[in-house]
Amino acid sequence: QVHLIESGGGLVQLGGSLRLSCTASRLRLDDYYMGWFRQAPGKEREGVSCISRSTGATFYKDSVKGRFTISRDSAENTIYLQMDNLIPEDSATYFCAAGTGCSNYVTFAVGHWGQGAQVTVSS
Repeated sequence: QVHLIESGGGLVQLGGSLRLSCTASRLRLDDYYMGWFRQAPGKEREGVSCISRSTGATFYKDSVKGRFTISRDSAENTIYLQMDNLIPEDSATYFCAAGTGCSNYVTFAVGHWGQGAQVTVSS
């Protein structure tokens, strides 16, 4: 009944790492372009990363390039967002998303959302 389940959020210190997971049930992730969004309090939701269904090409928002890595494990029906060298500006609720394309790092026409995972980076 719930299609996308997220885990892996938490509280980390500046420079720390987290890995978010998004596992699908009753939904085959390989049939979708998958990505991650985030939303901080008082700010608009923004795209963070997207991975192509067909080629596996990955795209990233400029501010996270070199620090975040999106990946897909088809056997586990799971996508991940590895976040390294975290900074306070990364603090937000992160949502995985299943859509119909990657408009650069923004997942296009999202049809399914994860429930959100809180990431807090302290300094």
